[in-house]
Amino acid sequence: MRVLNVGGNSRMIPIPPHYAGWEHLLLDIDPRGNPDVVCDARELTSLAAAQFDAVYCSHNLEHYYKHDGQRVLRGFLHVLRDDGFAEIRVPDLDALMQHVVRKKMDIEDVLYTSPDGPITPRDVLYGHGVEIERSGQDFYAHKTGFTEKSLFRAIWRDGARNTAHFACSTAAKGRSDWLADPGDPFR
Repeated sequence: MRVLNVGGNSRMIPIPPHYAGWEHLLLDIDPRGNPDVVCDARELTSLAAAQFDAVYCSHNLEHYYKHDGQRVLRGFLHVLRDDGFAEIRVPDLDALMQHVVRKKMDIEDVLYTSPDGPITPRDVLYGHGVEIERSGQDFYAHKTGFTEKSLFRAIWRDGARNTAHFACSTAAKGRSDWLADPGDPFR
């Protein structure tokens, strides 16, 4: 079994344990993380077709403008085998907005502290500011966002053969404590 980890940055960031024993290929636009494939996810159709059993994409789809996200989703279908699936995880902006309003937070207040430091509502909305500034790379910026509903709309717009090809979750789905989790709530 083969999984393509789209936008995973580096192998230091683990993928879910249900991929244990799978051949794991890392695709990323940034060569600094030593990916197996250096490629912009909008160009997945340049890769050989039907070569993966799964595509894992955690917190990458929000880094594309809405219209480019459609190209990325079509690329997933291109590289997937007919019985393959894509697992997509994105921040849940609905849960974020509700939490910020309920807690009367400012956009600069700390939601939680990650291994990379404090994460604010601004970081969730627009991308991790510290990394964008440090790297000087705008591909770390968020250019769109999703709620559970809008993520599924994006998949349907893409003309997915059927939704069985996509296993999607927003960061907060099923977790009322997602912002308070001192672990890694966005992976």
